[in-house]
This record gives sequence, structure tokens and C-alpha cells, in this order.
Amino acid sequence: MATLNKDPIGDLELKNKASVALTVNPPDSTWKLQNKEYSNYGSGDGSSPEGGNNGSDPGSYEKGITVFQTLVHLLKGNIGTGLLGLPLAVKNAGLLMGPLSLLVLGIVAVHCMGILVKCSNHFCQRLQKPFLDYGDTVMYGLKTSPSSWLQKHALWGRHLVGFFLILTQLGFCCVYFVFLADNLKQVIEAANTTTISCNINETVTLTPTMDSRLYMLSFLPFVVLLVFIRNLRLLSIFSMLANLSMFVSLIVIYQYIVQDIPDPKNLPLISSWNTYPLFFGTAIFAFESIGVVLPLENKMKKREQFPFILYLGMTIITLLYISLGCLGYLRFGDGIRASITLNLPNCWLYQSVKLLYSLGIFFTYALQFYVPAEIIIPFAVSRVPRSWNLAVDLSIRTALVSVTCALAILVPRLDLVIALVGSISSSALALIIPPLLEIIAFYPEGISPITIIKDTLISVLGFLGFVVGTYQSIYELTQPPVSHTFVNITSSFVQ
Repeated sequence: MATLNKDPIGDLELKNKASVALTVNPPDSTWKLQNKEYSNYGSGDGSSPEGGNNGSDPGSYEKGITVFQTLVHLLKGNIGTGLLGLPLAVKNAGLLMGPLSLLVLGIVAVHCMGILVKCSNHFCQRLQKPFLDYGDTVMYGLKTSPSSWLQKHALWGRHLVGFFLILTQLGFCCVYFVFLADNLKQVIEAANTTTISCNINETVTLTPTMDSRLYMLSFLPFVVLLVFIRNLRLLSIFSMLANLSMFVSLIVIYQYIVQDIPDPKNLPLISSWNTYPLFFGTAIFAFESIGVVLPLENKMKKREQFPFILYLGMTIITLLYISLGCLGYLRFGDGIRASITLNLPNCWLYQSVKLLYSLGIFFTYALQFYVPAEIIIPFAVSRVPRSWNLAVDLSIRTALVSVTCALAILVPRLDLVIALVGSISSSALALIIPPLLEIIAFYPEGISPITIIKDTLISVLGFLGFVVGTYQSIYELTQPPVSHTFVNITSSFVQ
């Protein structure tokens, strides 16, 4: 067992104190930030990204958030493009297998969040640290493990978590480009035949426009200008606008899909196992909010209440996911699209919903992008003269946005991009790493064989999902896409 008379990885602390470690969820929320010593050299007020001081204690810049605020943050951190893709995920699993799998995956994902919180608190107490982020927790876990090889390579654990965080967030940004292009293209092509009434059954004749990839390219300059905003105080305004627009859109979507649900007897209870890996990738993409739990716990006034909030919030999220996934599939059947917004009727109310949700996603891009930018940019600017800082900052931002746009253009299929990002990075952060971390953290102090078996099974599940989901997503990308006919209907499929 390692002796902890002093900080066991003091020799591993990063020399560059300008770096920032940020933990964020995915599906789609980047307001969850962890404060490290970072000087926001580009901001007009000279404040840190969070608008507080640059003290080492993350709690020093915030008095603490209430139980209700924590719950709200947790809920809104799980609502994004992944939620809208769940009806197609249920189709890929089956009407029975889909919701059951979502329930099981939700339970496992929440359990892994609890494991991460437990490990972080364990090392905080042992090492007298006020707060540890995801990467630091993994690093300390490796450093205090009984294996000398793991101790020697402990810093790589932190780098690995950072790599997957960057990969996840940039993957979200790619998804956003595809989402924006698909929805705007559909609105424009149907604009000439868009009606006031939403209850008329009629086939809409689309007016062909440019390819969706050209829409992505047209968004590029606007997104670049958006990410030039580096002050979180200003970005928080966009965050509120995004949350409001997406909340209103979801209400309208729910009220539509619960109307006139057809007989589900023609829908399979269990779909082909060839499509199940795509379900896994999409579902874990939506559930991957493990990066938010440690910052939220640290910011709470009463941290001991966080486990209750975590389980309550994720229970609500799981029920929301299952309900939208099942109702969306029931409503539209085999015609369900990669985003349920693409199935909405051709009337101005629902066309407005597509634009409103797209507006929220557009604003959210800057917040998602903040995470990889604030990990990469401080490292780069510290290696150039101070007079070059701003130029390097803006250049890297432009380059990263261009990369996400280019990747979206290369893979312009929303459902497969979501499944691929979820299978590769989300499964690693949410399912593979936390159980292994628990074994490493508590093995020197004694851990029950049942716990080891349980953690091993969860990690194996995550690894299988990683491999099979990635393979199936890439395979589907090599196949020609299935064309869709946009129809304004009140019944989703012919019985």
C-alpha cells in the first residue's frame, strides 16, 4: 500500500500553470467548467473564464449553488442533439429492447457517475485536496496503485481523459454542423409549400437546393466569428438563449408526437442485432454526462446532498429519454429520421421549431467548443512571445472549427456521426474508465471480489460497445444513404 505522507504526485504536476482542465458533458453542455490557474488574456475585464479569481480552490470564486440549481444544471446538461436522436436509436433496438436497454444503460451510467464521485472524494480526503477533476482523479488513482508501472505512467491517465474530453467535445461540434445543415436544408426546400395548417395530409414537393455539405460550409464563417467570443460572461447569455429555445421546442415536439399515435403492431419488439450497436452509440452519446458530476458537486453549498440530486436528476433524464425515444418511434415508425425534428410536418409552427432548436444548437456550439479550446490554446500560447498570443489564439480557434466542419462534410450523416462519437469517446469516459478506477483506487485497501467482478463486467460492456459500435458505424458510413421523402402527415406509417 502506498504511503501518503505528502502529495504522491507532486512531481507530476504540470509545469505550465496556464493550462486549464475542464470537464463537460456531453450530450451537450459546456457551461460546466472547473477553474484552474488560467489568465484569460484576451478578455476585456482580465478575469478568469468563470469571472472569478484565479485561486487554486475552485470553490473560491463561487459561494455555492443550491440543491435546485444543481438539479437544473444537471438536467439541462443532458439535453441536446443526442436526445433528438433517441427515437431512431429505439428503432435500431426494437420497441421492447430499446426502452429496456435505455433503462439498463441509464442505471449503469449513473452508477459509474457515483463511482467517479466516490473515488474523487476518497483521494480528496487522503491527499487533503479541496477538489479533484476527472483527469486528476485518474492520475492520483494510478499514482497510488500497487503497480509500479501504473505509478510511473500516472500522468498518462490524466492525458487520456483529456484526450477523450477533447475528442468528445469536437465530436459534438461535428454533430452540430450536420444537425444545422439538415434542418435548415429541409426548411428551405419546403418553404414554397409550407402551410399554415398542420393537419392536412399532403405530400410536399421539395424545391431542390444545394447539397447539405454546402450548407455546412456556409455556416463556417458565422461559427468562426461565434467562437472568437472568449469571455464566459458573454457566452452565458448565448447559453440562456439556447436553453430557452430548446426548452420551448421540446414542449412543441412532445405535444405533436403524443397525438394520433398509430397501432404499433407492425413495429418489431426486437430489431436486428446488426443495428443494435448503432443504438448503443447513440444512447451512450446522450447519457455521457459524467464530466459534469464533479464540478457540480464541488460547487454545491451542501455537497453531502449531491448523491441524492444525482440519482434524482438522472432518473428524470432517463424517463425523458425513454419517453421521447418510444413516443417518437411509435409516432413515425420506420420513417423516423436521425433527428426527430426532421419528421415534423410542413407547417410554419413546426418549421419554426426546427429553426428555434437549430438556433439553440448554434449558440451551444460556442460553449461546447470552449472546452477543447481552453485545453489546447493555453498550451500553445505559452510557447510563443506574448505579442503573438492573440494571433495564435484566433488561429487555433479558426483551425479547430474548420476541422470540425471538414469532418462533418466528410461524414454528413447525423445518426452515424452521433453513434460513432458515442461509441468511441463517450463509452470510454462513461463506462470503461470509472469501474477500472474504482478497482485501482480501493484495491490496496481491500475491495470485495463481487465489486471487482461487477466493475470488470461494466468495463467489458463498455469496451464491447466501443469496438462493435465503432465498427458498425464505420461500416454503415461506407454504405449508400437511404433517401427520405418529406411528407406532411398525421399518421406516421401505413398499416
